[in-house]
Amino acid sequence: MKKILIADDHVVVRRGIREILAEEDDLQVAGEVSHGDELIKTLSESVYDLLILDISMPGVSGLENLKEVKRLFPALPVLILTMHPEDEFAVRFLKAGASGYLVKDCAPEGLVTAIRDILSGKKYVSPILAQRLVVAIHQDDNLPPHQKLSDREYQVFQLISSGLGLSEIAKKLTLSVKTVSTYRARILEKMAMKSNADLTRYAIHSHLVL
Repeated sequence: MKKILIADDHVVVRRGIREILAEEDDLQVAGEVSHGDELIKTLSESVYDLLILDISMPGVSGLENLKEVKRLFPALPVLILTMHPEDEFAVRFLKAGASGYLVKDCAPEGLVTAIRDILSGKKYVSPILAQRLVVAIHQDDNLPPHQKLSDREYQVFQLISSGLGLSEIAKKLTLSVKTVSTYRARILEKMAMKSNADLTRYAIHSHLVL
């Protein structure tokens, strides 16, 4: 029996996953967490074969959560299950150590397929994303602006786009205001933009605001 931990702040989503996996004789939902800050503690208290992780839970950001999980539990496979489009987020999370990326409007059998592929040691992406990744290998120069950012720059970009000021971002990320200001300058330069308003418009238009 493979033990699965669900990390998602929506009760309906967790219940839906439970119901889907209840039909599988060898898959068991052995735990749930609803807040990003609970995740590491829960993983430390029991052994799981797979983590299903949402990237928009309260608390620690999804990307930071994933990186911390992979640092502390490198052998634990992680399936990202989220409402955010794969063409905007999947590559960044796969590079950070996720074993698969799936959007929540997938069919139940799609979720089971992803879980089984990952548990067998494979990576899982949808056929559409697989094709985009093949194309992207040959089109690095044509990447959208936000994909040129480092993970930390991308995190600051998202927080700016969500309306937070530099002091608030500094406090949230445990950085100095000067450091956040430096990140902001790099972000504007890399994305060829002039203001926070430009970044916010871009994020909203590209569905990147968490």
